[in-house]
Amino acid sequence: MLNVTEKNALKKLGRRLKDTRLERNDPQKEFACRIGVSTPTLYKMEQGNPSISIGVWVKALSILGKLEEIDGLISPAESLFERYEVQKKIKKRRRTTRRSHD
Repeated sequence: MLNVTEKNALKKLGRRLKDTRLERNDPQKEFACRIGVSTPTLYKMEQGNPSISIGVWVKALSILGKLEEIDGLISPAESLFERYEVQKKIKKRRRTTRRSHD
């Protein structure tokens, strides 16, 4: 069962989907067909219904040109070791550049 915050997040997502579809002057019936669902299912998505599968959402985002935005939802954790190695390489490049100018 979803709590109020989670339900509100889904409703907001549904509103954004609808707004983006309307900005593109994309009729509900045609958009539903392109993402492979019925018009009532698209209506449920736009209302924030939690029963819609993630695959349908991914297809809708893809058609709207927004698929790359999904990557930022759960970004991989950055390793402190990897960050240290990157910083070490940057410092080494700076030293090399300074020496070549001297």
